[in-house]
Amino acid sequence: MPIHELREEQIRSWTLEQKDRWWLANVFRGDMPQLTVRAAVTGMILGGVLSLTNLYVGAKTGWTLGVGITSVILAFAAFRVLARLGLAQELTILENNAMQSVATAAGYMTSPLISSLAAYMVVQQRVIPVWQVVLWVVALAVLGVLFAFPFKRRFINDEQQPFPEGRAAGIVMDALHHGQAEQGMLKAKLLAGSAVAAAILKILQSEKIVHLLRLPFRVAESLWDLLSAQASQIPLWFGTRLDRLTVGVELDVAMFGAGGLIGIRVGASMLLGAVVNFLVLAPWLISRGDITPGPSGAIGFREITFWSLWSGVAMMTVASLLAFFAKPEIIWGPIRRLFKRQQSGNHDVLAHIELPLQLSLIGVPLLGVLVCSMGWVFFGINPLYSAIAVALTFFFCLIAINSTGLTSITPIGAMGKLTQLTFAMLAPGDKGVNLMTAGITGEVASNSANLLMDIKPGYMLGAKPRQQALGHVLGAIAGTLVATPVFYLVFLRAGEQRLDWWQAWQPQAETQTVHFGDYPMPSATIWRAVADVLADGIEAIPVSARWAVLIALVAGLVLEWLRLRGKSPLSPIGFALGFVIPFHTCAIMFLGAFMFWLAEKVRKPSGPLDRWLVQNQEPICAGLIAGGSLMGIFLNVLDILVE
Repeated sequence: MPIHELREEQIRSWTLEQKDRWWLANVFRGDMPQLTVRAAVTGMILGGVLSLTNLYVGAKTGWTLGVGITSVILAFAAFRVLARLGLAQELTILENNAMQSVATAAGYMTSPLISSLAAYMVVQQRVIPVWQVVLWVVALAVLGVLFAFPFKRRFINDEQQPFPEGRAAGIVMDALHHGQAEQGMLKAKLLAGSAVAAAILKILQSEKIVHLLRLPFRVAESLWDLLSAQASQIPLWFGTRLDRLTVGVELDVAMFGAGGLIGIRVGASMLLGAVVNFLVLAPWLISRGDITPGPSGAIGFREITFWSLWSGVAMMTVASLLAFFAKPEIIWGPIRRLFKRQQSGNHDVLAHIELPLQLSLIGVPLLGVLVCSMGWVFFGINPLYSAIAVALTFFFCLIAINSTGLTSITPIGAMGKLTQLTFAMLAPGDKGVNLMTAGITGEVASNSANLLMDIKPGYMLGAKPRQQALGHVLGAIAGTLVATPVFYLVFLRAGEQRLDWWQAWQPQAETQTVHFGDYPMPSATIWRAVADVLADGIEAIPVSARWAVLIALVAGLVLEWLRLRGKSPLSPIGFALGFVIPFHTCAIMFLGAFMFWLAEKVRKPSGPLDRWLVQNQEPICAGLIAGGSLMGIFLNVLDILVE
């Protein structure tokens, strides 16, 4: 059945009641099965597994990637195969839609683990018990759902905003279930094949696995493994060994796939930033003595980023804030429209399927009190500060939803920094308050925007929104329960050791050196750096780095201003990431972006390259990310269990 949508003139001129009646008559699919047990369970399983891919990618790049379309393809293919075997019926289109709501919510639950919570634990040098993190993350997610629904009628039903990523998921589901199923099966096969290939490559790169299985060879993990057998053969660059500067190409297929998704503009900008930072500035600063060896007596990524992260954070902050305020209609427009008097005579014809407004009116204050109490008990935050953060969240949700609805970009980074600036004045010097209040506003606004992104395809396909809201909560619980223990087991370090399972659940009385091993955790590093500067002042930054910050602020403004006007292909945020992510990670992500960009440039319409690679870029990249990251996490766990 083709997707029915209103024309632009109808969107502008019809009342909300007219639009709702039209939708009820032309789009709504009645009692077609939606959030069934199998849809919920499938979404929780897929979302839980895919949340681990976001955890791996986030630990390396600071980003989380949408898993909606990936889960749609996987679920469709799995139930089609089961149906052919006579073991189950195929999913209905609305079951698949409900499933993707659950899976997408689960995938996004890694965000606080790699940003505010990780930064808080490093700043406070304290491990927060697993159970506290689980309760905190789920509470913020549910609060986001309750904040979102009062806005749903405005932005989806009335204004019919596009929510591009959600719209794409709706189009994919319509194509899979109504006429293009074979193309969907091809995408599923390519996704599965690339995942298996990535997992096998990761296995063959593991020295322990190769030894245990007595395999005749091991695949190189980096370009240095291919070029040299001994570290002493690695050449010098202005007196410093290249591997100390993180220069090289790691053969990480998950990061290769992530590069394919971010695109050539951001990928090239990241590589250029890494070249400037690691090949130009770092060697010069090492020779000047501004970058000095760490406790081990060697210079590496940590020592370099102790200097470079300040300029990287400065450029990202000013660029994201300029982009945020450059479109004032996105900020003030929804606030103005929200409080504009409604036309008289409107009747809620969708009351029987919408989430009741009373649930938000009662639930937000109650859950807000719970969040304030958790902040006091878990993190020592004065409840007054948490209450202010919850109040600010209303406006941040409004802005985040509007921005996501128009562009698919949720400006959580910019809004988080605005919260940090606010609480630098309200609670000067308190880094814990600074980080966790920003975590409240950022995560709740993110969940609100992501929920409406998930609801958009449901609105296109005629689903019941209250079932998608319930699915979002189920997904939040599933993603948190899966990702949080893995975060503690694989990524978090206390001193020189990984935490054992018992330690992860207990409050840590003694102060410990909390860090993340070889994972850069760029997002957490940025949050921590902003908190440090706001609490300690400019004196927290080395003198030479202060000049670099000034230059970065000016450069970030100029580059973002040029980008907004279409006069520069460079992404200042991508460029700045090259200052906080290792060179080898930037390099492999650029190679992924470049390969798909080149394939698109040289393809012939309907040719093999076009059919197999260009038209299936997303499932191939998703497969590489899933296979590589899941196997990477599994191998880390194996290292813990098998000494």
